Amino acid sequence: MSAATTRSRTPDRLCAEAVGLARDAAEEAAAPGVVGEHVATLAEGDRVVTHLFECKEPGYRGWRWAVTVARASRAKVVTLDETVLLPGSDALLAPEWVPWSERLRPGDLGPGDLLPTEADDLRLEPGYTGEDEPAPNAAVSDEMAELAEAEDADVTAGSPAVLPVVPSRGSIASVAEELGMRRARVLSRYGLHIAADRWEESYGAKAPMAQAAPATCVSCGFLAPIGGSLGQAFGVCANEFSPADGHLVSLSYGCGGHSEAAVMPVPPRPAPPVIDETRVDVLPLRPEPDSGSVDEASPTEELGHS
Repeated sequence: MSAATTRSRTPDRLCAEAVGLARDAAEEAAAPGVVGEHVATLAEGDRVVTHLFECKEPGYRGWRWAVTVARASRAKVVTLDETVLLPGSDALLAPEWVPWSERLRPGDLGPGDLLPTEADDLRLEPGYTGEDEPAPNAAVSDEMAELAEAEDADVTAGSPAVLPVVPSRGSIASVAEELGMRRARVLSRYGLHIAADRWEESYGAKAPMAQAAPATCVSCGFLAPIGGSLGQAFGVCANEFSPADGHLVSLSYGCGGHSEAAVMPVPPRPAPPVIDETRVDVLPLRPEPDSGSVDEASPTEELGHS
């Protein structure tokens, strides 16, 4: 270990004793009453010392006022070098700055907001490849273009998306517009994959709703199919009572609103009652006399007989 390194670990005596000079410098740089107690003395090098003072500024918990003082070789006078507010080990710090493109989250875009897309965005690729130049035997080749110019025809060139007017009929831009390819860029395979992963996570087979569903969307009558390569794995839910109504759902997704989820059973007919309470039964209070039996003698007959 060198002698210079050994000396730097021990603060210079005159610089270490210049606490008053360091405090005056800190109070001059800070607001009144925010410089606290002297907390530490650090040796920065030969005859260079930093004094740390507690910061009482609201919102700067754990920060320190750092005042560096120094003196020249063989000099008796200590001079001020630097005053700065530094965070301590337990300081309250602001979160690390993140670019806006990484802070943006789905749903942050509101009405009137514009979201620029970078030219090298991996999610996009050119809508058509090749130069916008006709083949030599095409109807708008160089020779035909000269004839068209002679007839004051407007033969356009360039990307269909940036054309100020409708492309002339017969140009590649006009053909691209007629075929629905006026977009300058379309989704790349990478863009399709990350979109499919995002939709699969929200409305896929692993969603809690799909785990409890009686069947998947591939057999549901409310599934509206879509075209393109995504149509092999996704569709649009058209059930107004489903939680995924109007959303792009995976064919392996499902919910309780499946068109064939349940067949309503026919309500069972109750058994006939044991006692029919809808009919009145007539019950006599006395039994009817038997016509073939001999009646008992009346009292008068018994008196005459006697």
